[in-house]
Amino acid sequence: MDFGLDETSRLVRETAEAFSKRRLAPIAKSIDEDGAIPGEVLKELADLGLMGVNVPEEYGGAAAGVLAYSQAMMQIAGGCASTAVTMAVTNMVGEVIAAFGTDAQKARTIPRLTSGETLGAFALSEVDAGSDPGGMRTTAVRDGDEWVLNGTKQWISHADGSEVMIVWARTGDTSSKGLSCFLLEGRPPGLSIPGHEDKMGLRGSHTCSLVFEDMRLPSDALFGELGGGFKIAMMALDGGRIGIASQSIGIGRAAQAAAVAYSKDRKQFGEAIAAFQAIQWMIADNETDLAAAEVLVGRAAWLKEKGERFSQEASMAKVYATEAAWRVCNRAVQVHGGYGYTREFAVERHLRDVRVTQIYEGTSEVQRIVISRALLK
Repeated sequence: MDFGLDETSRLVRETAEAFSKRRLAPIAKSIDEDGAIPGEVLKELADLGLMGVNVPEEYGGAAAGVLAYSQAMMQIAGGCASTAVTMAVTNMVGEVIAAFGTDAQKARTIPRLTSGETLGAFALSEVDAGSDPGGMRTTAVRDGDEWVLNGTKQWISHADGSEVMIVWARTGDTSSKGLSCFLLEGRPPGLSIPGHEDKMGLRGSHTCSLVFEDMRLPSDALFGELGGGFKIAMMALDGGRIGIASQSIGIGRAAQAAAVAYSKDRKQFGEAIAAFQAIQWMIADNETDLAAAEVLVGRAAWLKEKGERFSQEASMAKVYATEAAWRVCNRAVQVHGGYGYTREFAVERHLRDVRVTQIYEGTSEVQRIVISRALLK
């Protein structure tokens, strides 16, 4: 197994790293405080090819592969985790459309995502259908040449900035075969977005609810096969877990760098606290956690890039990387002492931002179910 980066992947990583340090890190605090990412920042991200890293070139993507995407995600998340979420979901939507959409659907929507004209949204979750898609209540009923959708979606990242959404609805019975996918373009009548959640972290990335009230979509809005929605969702989430694991590592890396720098600067008892074994051990544990997480994520990304099965490996990468990143950020706050609990220092934001990575794209508990089922079946 060799998931070393080729020249293209290294270039993507270097591009993302430079942009993150130059453009994102200096404004990450204001993005968190203002609760919004400047539009020009997202456009610059797209211009660098980072809104379609693993999307075919014919649709404006970079076609650089999964490993390159993972590395780019780590770098962007290290600068601003909210921006990384926006990048992650838009990349995922572009990939899913490229894999399952018709030629017409691809041509209409993917270039809008890769160019930064609009963001992508992934409308799967509902109040009673988070970890259990089978509990979905949103319905889609055929009416002549149209589909009529009714229901509510919850926890949809930056839906208020998206005009290209993949929406799941029930078109049949209560089994997984009763779920279908639809490609929502623009803002059709019957769609409303009441507002966004007031969250602990990732405050620059809006998390919205969607309400469909007799929302009509054309017949060609059906995405993939009728009744094929569950399969699409599971395949998309597997890939998405690599992105979230990568995001958590990027946040952890930023926290670790802050802890190392602070430990060299802060003095107690007449010397830098970096000289104390208690601090040294926290920094050593952080580095070990992050290095192990990077190997697991690299393996999952490598398998996906090779076209091999990677579901179990993606879940292993996500559960380990997100929980490791939480430990890293928590220790980084501890290294800062009382200052780490203030908004003066970035580690406070990193701790808030990283917490949700153990929840979205499948909780840590769901990842353990996926892993154990693969081993015990």
